[in-house]
Amino acid sequence: MKLPPLQQGILLRRYKRFLADVETQSGNTITVHCPNTGAMTGCAEPGSVAYYSTSDNPKRKYPCTLELVETINGLVSVNTGRANSLVAEALAKQDIAPLRHFDQIKAEQNIPGGGGRFDFLLGNAQGQSAFVEVKSVTLYSSNGLGEFPDAVSERALKHLHALERMLSLGHRAVLIFCAQHCGVERVTAAAAIDPKYAQGLAEVMAAGVEVYAVGCVTDTHKMHINRQLSFEL
Repeated sequence: MKLPPLQQGILLRRYKRFLADVETQSGNTITVHCPNTGAMTGCAEPGSVAYYSTSDNPKRKYPCTLELVETINGLVSVNTGRANSLVAEALAKQDIAPLRHFDQIKAEQNIPGGGGRFDFLLGNAQGQSAFVEVKSVTLYSSNGLGEFPDAVSERALKHLHALERMLSLGHRAVLIFCAQHCGVERVTAAAAIDPKYAQGLAEVMAAGVEVYAVGCVTDTHKMHINRQLSFEL
């Protein structure tokens, strides 16, 4: 996946959830959009080298978007929306081995029975189907371990229960953790941050929800999923 043209700067602060101040290479301070609802622990340290894109949409209040941040453990894509694009690309190329036999991919599918949307519905000529939910992992703890979520997330917990319901309807139910932190090699639930989510994840896995983790290779021009990671519960 190609990234838009990026400019380098220094991250000064992230605040009000969706805003960040960046010092440009010319020494000016600009406010950029921060497309990340999480805590961004370890990915928003003042003084970090950061990269931002610029939109030509005249209606945007903040035309620039924070995209990448350099950390001591690796480059991180903090734009959580890119996780879906990465997984969509990998699914289309059949690069995610457990889902390789699906060749029909529909994005943003309503959850049967209501309650929002899943990221993908997969299908094939044999009539098999799988609902897929994607979560972006940017929290690095230690020794290559990434954790999700980085803040309590009732929405993520609801998605777990919705995936479990799909099993009773005859679908496969799949959760994919997409590690956008280049230093992450293993993924687990952040039980210390959101114990209800960790417990819920264990319960739905026992019921048959499939959980996979994938890792990315990223530079300032492109990024793509290049490996399957181990998931540890």
